[in-house]
Amino acid sequence: MSQQRCFVYKSLGKADTYLYVVRADDFAAVPAALLETLGRLEHVMALDLSPQRKLARADAADVIEALAGRGYYLQLPPPPDHSISAES
Repeated sequence: MSQQRCFVYKSLGKADTYLYVVRADDFAAVPAALLETLGRLEHVMALDLSPQRKLARADAADVIEALAGRGYYLQLPPPPDHSISAES
């Protein structure tokens, strides 16, 4: 895997949800139903990804693979923490 340029958009309809695409403002590869679910999108950054790059909530190699394979990557929020405190 080599370096991959991508553009990241924040969903204004779904909290902590981000869409990565290969070309700025090009959502042709993203299913219409997904775009509808995400609502309005706001461009937040452009990234040059390499497999070694550290991302906050995604593995860069997985993002590169998804961009090459289907043309987009969807980053969902982390699952809620339902741990129960040992304190009573």
